[in-house]
Amino acid sequence: MKTFCYVNYYRKLLKNVQLRRYCTNTDNRSKNNVDNIRNIGILAHIDAGKTTTTERMLFYSGTIKSMGEVHHGNTVTDYMEQERQRGITITSAAVSFPWRGGQINLIDTPGHIDFTMEVEQSLAVLDGAVIVLDGSAGVEAQTLTVWRQASGYRVPRLLYLNKMDRTDAFVKDCVRSITDKLQATPLLLHHTVRYHDKLIGLIDLITLEEIIWTQGRGQNYTRRKLTEKEDGHKWEAAVKDHRQLIDTLSSIDDELAETIIKNESLDLNPKEIEQAVRRSTLKMDAYPVLCGSSYKNIGVQTLMDGVMSYLPNPQEGHKLYKCFDKDLAARVFKVIHDDQRGVLTFLRLYSGDVSRGQKIYNLGKDRSEQTGSLYVALADDYKLVEKVTAGNIAVISGLKETMSGDLITSTQTAANRAKTSLAAQLREPSEVEELMLPSARLRLQALDSQPTNEELAQVLLGIGTTIPEPVFLCSIEPPSIGFQSALETALAELQREDPSLRVHTDEDSGQLVLAGMGELHLEIIKERIIREYKIDVELGPLQIAYRETLLAEGKHTMNVDRKIGNARQQVKVTMSAKTVKGVAQDKVLRLNKSPDSAANLAHLLPRHLHAIRHGVQSAFMHGPKLGCPMVDVQATLHWFECGRGTSESVVTATVAQCLRKVFKDAEAILLEPMMSLEVVCPESHSARVLADLARRRVDIQHIHIRHQNKVVECIAPLSELLGYSTTLRSLSSGLASFSMEFHSHRQMSPHDEEKAIKNITGF
Repeated sequence: MKTFCYVNYYRKLLKNVQLRRYCTNTDNRSKNNVDNIRNIGILAHIDAGKTTTTERMLFYSGTIKSMGEVHHGNTVTDYMEQERQRGITITSAAVSFPWRGGQINLIDTPGHIDFTMEVEQSLAVLDGAVIVLDGSAGVEAQTLTVWRQASGYRVPRLLYLNKMDRTDAFVKDCVRSITDKLQATPLLLHHTVRYHDKLIGLIDLITLEEIIWTQGRGQNYTRRKLTEKEDGHKWEAAVKDHRQLIDTLSSIDDELAETIIKNESLDLNPKEIEQAVRRSTLKMDAYPVLCGSSYKNIGVQTLMDGVMSYLPNPQEGHKLYKCFDKDLAARVFKVIHDDQRGVLTFLRLYSGDVSRGQKIYNLGKDRSEQTGSLYVALADDYKLVEKVTAGNIAVISGLKETMSGDLITSTQTAANRAKTSLAAQLREPSEVEELMLPSARLRLQALDSQPTNEELAQVLLGIGTTIPEPVFLCSIEPPSIGFQSALETALAELQREDPSLRVHTDEDSGQLVLAGMGELHLEIIKERIIREYKIDVELGPLQIAYRETLLAEGKHTMNVDRKIGNARQQVKVTMSAKTVKGVAQDKVLRLNKSPDSAANLAHLLPRHLHAIRHGVQSAFMHGPKLGCPMVDVQATLHWFECGRGTSESVVTATVAQCLRKVFKDAEAILLEPMMSLEVVCPESHSARVLADLARRRVDIQHIHIRHQNKVVECIAPLSELLGYSTTLRSLSSGLASFSMEFHSHRQMSPHDEEKAIKNITGF
C-alpha cells in the first residue's frame, strides 16, 4: 500500500512538472518577443464549440497530453463543478500555450446570455478574437450580441466555421449569413474536402493547397499543391474562389491593388495575399473566414496559424495605453476567490512589467495597494513566477480594493505622467473617437458640458466596464440566523467576481434580494453558495425586474418644521418631476433657472446639494406602483429653504418624501422588460410552437427557413417566458431550441399591469 502511495505521489508530481513547463514561456526568447504574442478570446453562440476548440488548441500545442470532451466533463477550461455537470461554460478561463515560435494567450468565454458580463470584461482586454460559428446554423442570436460587443471595443476578428463535418453544414450559406446579418465583408480562406460525405480536409484558397488530415487524433496532416491535370473540377472551383478573394482584397487594400497594377497580373505570391488579409483584418475592413471541425480534429492547426498570421500583436492593439510609455499599465478583467490563495486578480499587461510583492496604484480607486504572490494561469492551475512582462496575462493575489475594469500602474506619478501625455494626444479630434471605449462613451454622454482634454483623459483611463441592468429578482434566505453573516460575506465575494449580480436589502421586509441576468444565472449563484460556501440557502420565487416611469408632470411643496431632541429642524422644498426619455444618471436632478428660483438656489450650500441628491436617488429607487426603480424621469428643484442647525439626513428625507408625493400626483406606469427571442424548431412542430408564442403576447419580427428548421425571431415580454424551456421541449419533442437577450423596457397595457401587480402583491 505504501509503495502504491509513493508511486501515485511521484506520478502527480511529474504531471505537475510537465504542466508547469508548458505554462511558463519566459525562457524562450522568441516567445518572449511581444511581436510573437497573441491575446485572443473565443466568442460564440451557445454550443458552437468554443471549449472543444480551446481543448484541441491546448492538445496540438503540446500543453496537455490528452484531449478532454465537454460531454465527459473533463476539459481544462471548464473546471467548475457546475460547468462539468451542465456541459456549458459559466466563467471565462485564461490559458497560454506556444504555437509557431510564439505564444497565444487565450480566454475561453461563456456563450449563454446570462453570463454576458464575462464576455464584456474579457473583450476590454483582448487584442483579437475568434468568432466560432456552427457551420449548419451560420450567424445565430448570440453571435450578433458578441459581434456588437467586439465592435464596441474595436477588436479585430476572424471567423471559424466549426462543425463542418455535419451533412447540413454549408460554407456558402454561412458566408451569406455573415454578409447579411453581421454587415461584414468576409474573406473566405478555406474550402472543405469530403470523401463519401465525410470531412477529411480543407483547401487553402491562398496557396491553392489541399490539406488532408490522416490517421491519429488530428496531429498528422499532409499538404499537396492542387493541379489542373490531377484535380480538375476541384482545382477550377478553388481557382474561382481564389480569384474572388483577390478581387475582394484589391477593392479594400490599396497596397495589394498597386501590386496587381504594377505586375499587370492576378498571379500573386501567397505571402502578399496573406499580408493583405492581415492589413484588412487589423483595420476591420474585412474578416477572414476559416473552416474546420474541432470535435473531429480537423482545421484546428490551420485556425491557430490564422490567429498568428492575421490577428494583432500587443503593440498593434489598444493605442489608449501607449501614453504610459515604459511604465506599468494593466487592466483588471477578472477577480476570483480561491480557497488556498485568497483573492486572485487577473491582469492584462499593456506596458511595463509586474513583479512579485511590488506596490501598485489603482487609477479608478485613486489608491495604492500591496500585491502578494504572482502567477501565470492555465485555467485553474497556477504557476508561481517572479515577473510577468508586457503583452501577457498575470494573476496577482492580495489585492483588497481592486475590481474588474480597474486600470493599474506602478505609482501615482506614473499615472499623472500618462494623463498629461494622453491629454496632449487628445488635441487631435480624430484621436478621441479611436481611443473611446463603450463605458467611457456612456460616461461622457452624461456630462452637462464639453470636457477639457485633461478631464477626457481622466475619464478614458479611469473608466471600468459597462454593467448591464438585471432582469430577474428573487429573495435569498440562509437556513438559520446563524448563517446570516456568512451568507452576506459569500454574496459580497460573488458580487466582486460578477458585477452583473446585484444584492440589496428590501426596506419593507428586511430580506436579502438578488438581482441577476436570468433564471440560469441565479440558479448557478445558489449552487455556488451551497457547494463552495457550504450554506444551504433557499431562493424565493423569481420576480421580473419591472421599472416605473411617469405619464404626466407633477409638482409639490413640502414643509417640515419639528423639534428633534434640542434642535429645531426646518426645511421647505419645492420639487417637480417629468418624463425625459434617455436621461443620464448624472442628470436626473436639475435646478430651475428661472429668475425667482435662481436667486433662491444661488445660496444653496454644497453639503445641502449633496443631501438633496441623496434624497433624489432614494426616491428614484422606489416608484409608487410596485416600489420598482424609476427610469426616464427627471426631477427639478424650484425652491429650497433650510433653518440653521438642520441636519443633512432631514434634508434628504424631506426631498425623498416630496418626490414620492410628486410621483403619486403625476400618475406612474409600469414598464416591463422585453426580450429579443429566437426560436429554432423543425417545420413539423412549428405550428404548435407559433400558436404557443401567439398566446405569450409576442411581436413576431421575422420567420425564415434554415435547412429543415423554421427560425422565428420575435420580441417577447420576459414575464411570459418564465419556464419557457420546459414548454418548448414538450411542444417540439425536445427538438427545438431558443435563445434570448434583453431588448428594452416597454409600457404595459392596463390589464397586463393589473395582472402583474396582482402576481407580485397578491391583491
